[in-house]
Amino acid sequence: MSRPALAWSVAGLLAAVTLPWYALQEGLDSGVWLTGLWSSDDYASALGQVAALGRWWLAPVLLALLACVAISLPPLPRERRGTLLLWASGIGLGLLIAQALGIGLRGWTTNWLTALFGELEARQFGIGAGAAVILIALLSLLSIGLALRGAFGGDAFVAGAVTTVAASIVLFTAWPILRILLQAFQDGDGAFMPALLIDRLSTEKIWSLRCLAGGGRCGVAWNTLFLAIACGAGTTALGLAFALIVTRTSFAYKKTLRVLTVLPIITPPFVIGLALILVFGRSGLVNQFLEWSIGVPPTRWIYGFQGVFLAQLFAFTPVAFLVLIGVVEGVSPTLEEASQTLRADRWATFSTVSLPLMRPGLANAFLVGFIESIADFGNPIVLGGDYGVLSTEIYFAVVGAQLDYGRAAALALLLLAFALGAFFLQRRIVGTRSYATISGKGDSGLPSPLPDRARRAAQWVALPWAAITLLLYGFAFVGGLVKVWGRDYTPTLEHYAKAFAVETTADGVIWSGAAWNSFWTTVKLAAIAAPLTAALGLLAAWLLVRQRFAGRSTLEFATMLSFAVPGTVIGVAYVFAFNVPPLEITGTALIIVLCFIFRNMPVGVRAGMAAMSQIDRSLDEASLTLRGRAPQTLMFVVLPLLRPAIVGALVYGFVRAVTTVSAVVFLVTAEYELATTYIILRVINGDYGLAIAYSCALIVLMLAVILLIQLAVGERRLGRRAPQAQGGRA
Repeated sequence: MSRPALAWSVAGLLAAVTLPWYALQEGLDSGVWLTGLWSSDDYASALGQVAALGRWWLAPVLLALLACVAISLPPLPRERRGTLLLWASGIGLGLLIAQALGIGLRGWTTNWLTALFGELEARQFGIGAGAAVILIALLSLLSIGLALRGAFGGDAFVAGAVTTVAASIVLFTAWPILRILLQAFQDGDGAFMPALLIDRLSTEKIWSLRCLAGGGRCGVAWNTLFLAIACGAGTTALGLAFALIVTRTSFAYKKTLRVLTVLPIITPPFVIGLALILVFGRSGLVNQFLEWSIGVPPTRWIYGFQGVFLAQLFAFTPVAFLVLIGVVEGVSPTLEEASQTLRADRWATFSTVSLPLMRPGLANAFLVGFIESIADFGNPIVLGGDYGVLSTEIYFAVVGAQLDYGRAAALALLLLAFALGAFFLQRRIVGTRSYATISGKGDSGLPSPLPDRARRAAQWVALPWAAITLLLYGFAFVGGLVKVWGRDYTPTLEHYAKAFAVETTADGVIWSGAAWNSFWTTVKLAAIAAPLTAALGLLAAWLLVRQRFAGRSTLEFATMLSFAVPGTVIGVAYVFAFNVPPLEITGTALIIVLCFIFRNMPVGVRAGMAAMSQIDRSLDEASLTLRGRAPQTLMFVVLPLLRPAIVGALVYGFVRAVTTVSAVVFLVTAEYELATTYIILRVINGDYGLAIAYSCALIVLMLAVILLIQLAVGERRLGRRAPQAQGGRA
């Protein structure tokens, strides 16, 4: 008997009997569905839908589960049982998907189904708890069948993990993106016309190179590409400089520097642009000072490529730092000491040993910076001026007067092509070499101090950047403490009082501030999404680095899909995909959480892959030799060595959930209003003081959460010697 297969088969059958098949407006906790499990159109279980309501198309799914029970019980050869389970669960899964896509709110969804089966009076809503449990059960049975047949080394945990990651990415990333991208090949009436894609992408506004000849502007495609390359290189260099100072120097204010590196990532996106305008804009302090001191007339130099580039450096350098900090810490001191033993000086050791071992981290940091730049919407819309990029063009195509979904989809497809090119370039640079520096052996070497010129270069790059960061956030903080930023600098706390007022009455505490509703909603949804984002991202990284299976490269690229598409496209794609059956979740908290998870997961994947590439496979092999299974190896061997990546994934998942705008602007409702959408509405209404006060409150919240995450996860211990204090014993 196969107990796992039997357990999942029985779980699916129980769901088919005791849970409603379709989604409920009232929710499962209402209990109203309990009286209608056998007869109600809205509340009936799968068995009730078949037996009492005549929905025959659900019967084959139930028969597939019964077949899986029958296959699980008798003693059968392992491979034979796996083959039978694979066929039964695969057919059941295929039939479940086919009926979900084939029948909608008006019966059959396509004309050929109507011609084949005749008119169908019954209609079908989005799947509910019963259908979801059966879907999970069939996927689990499919993975068990694959493992029994010898796939994934015969390990059911690895098979289940691959199935879970692949199915979730297909459902919540590939499916909605494909739904919106298909619009690139369709005309206004929905007719499929592939030639339209060429027409939409061959315009001068996209590919013009007049800027090189000094006679006009470059096309938005070239603007996007130039900006992304500059941003990827700049953020990687800055992130490396910060990581080297924090890990390889005796700089006195390392903790302060680490806080400053994450400040931009925990800030709502428009705050950096607004602060840059206030400091460097036409009426900003720098222009005013230059005009007063040496008579230089004010300019609008901050608008355009340079302004967007500067804002993106501030915004995305922390991401590069989070990716690189674990990689720099993971370089083995023993290898550096071996180099110095062979009479190499510190610079030769750093350039020929340390830096090459950081290559996976540098390539991953560049890839993340590149993709963040091409998908960025907030900074170009605030500071772009006449410098158009693809993300803003997509936004105006969706919300502008033209309302051209086809053009928006074509431009999004071009962004995917850029992301795909960067992805394969990154893989070519890293190559197939080994970068493992953390093994099962003790490492008693001491981290080599940076060469003087490398230390000076890192400090000259990072410390002024930190000072400018402090300056910008100082102005942002002051903006919430004055009446009208830029005109009336009278000190006041009225903005904070309006947003976060609390009253005590006989009935208890009343959160009377205007911002509390969106604040608590944001905190709750971000707290749910962050651990799920980190868990799924690191699990995917472990599979991609440690396992070998067919389609691994495809899965790796699929994990980056949601990162390569602008947030506005993701939001519209989710509305397109999940506003109608089979999965109707638009307007719920679930769709916002799912958007957070799959939008932010790629950073956890890249950070995990960069850190895991330094961990020698001998550790996994030692665990297997001691009869440790894959989940035990992952939990007790790999994860403790991935603590920097875990911190990075948790921090990024939480703060991006709190600060994201473009991806959720089409998904929020009055019931589930988020902090960033509330702030944007205040900015549109000209209430800058309240918007900045709210932003400062979010910054304080996220700093506290980051500290809690670091305390909860802890630091990675590599068993290396620490440098002795001056004058101590050897």
